[in-house]
Amino acid sequence: MTKLSVNINKVATLRNARGGKTPNVVNFAADCERFGAEGITVHPRPDERHITLEDVYALKKVVKTEFNIEGYPDDRFQKIISDLLPTQATLVPDPPHVLTSNAGWDTIKHSALLKDLVDGYKSIGVRSAIFIETDLKMIEAAAKTGVDRIELYTGPFADDFALNPLKAVEQYTQAAKLASELGLGINAGHDLSLENLAFFKSHVPNLLEVSIGHALISDALYFGIENTIQLYLSKLK
Repeated sequence: MTKLSVNINKVATLRNARGGKTPNVVNFAADCERFGAEGITVHPRPDERHITLEDVYALKKVVKTEFNIEGYPDDRFQKIISDLLPTQATLVPDPPHVLTSNAGWDTIKHSALLKDLVDGYKSIGVRSAIFIETDLKMIEAAAKTGVDRIELYTGPFADDFALNPLKAVEQYTQAAKLASELGLGINAGHDLSLENLAFFKSHVPNLLEVSIGHALISDALYFGIENTIQLYLSKLK
């Protein structure tokens, strides 16, 4: 079964646009779980343009499913992980100015760094994941770091899906098969939506988790968050 982790960054973006505490990020996360979400994802960027440090520490107290914290492993991120011991730490290679995560790690170039990080997470009981593209050599190198999972960057799939779904997903199928052979768990995220999720799920073997934020929160404006979560869960069955 593939778990749905709801990325709530956009909820914090909406709150920050006006100031104050509406919508309440912590309450929203708890409601997402109550409505069926099997995880909560946040990406606390250094500029706090959406999720803040205060949010992350407050969320740790209420999230009862899987808490996934993603980010670039600078000193600030490392302290968050060591303080909160989330279910999963997902490493992304974003520099601070990037609008959204739009590239995977070069796991060959950064192999030593990633191995040290993964070893550190293992020592404190935190599951690790590396945000990565479908390059098979990069997946092989990721496996050598000892990481628990990879998170496949699905932006290119979403971009090409409307033109040729089978061609768009082909490289992800191959990447997932190799990752499974190497003993890696498989997550996925970026621009997955109600339109493409079921197709992606059906063509990517052993998919453990998808992290979805922008499309899901946007759909909730029309359908409501409870209905939206159920719609996404139905696509994963």
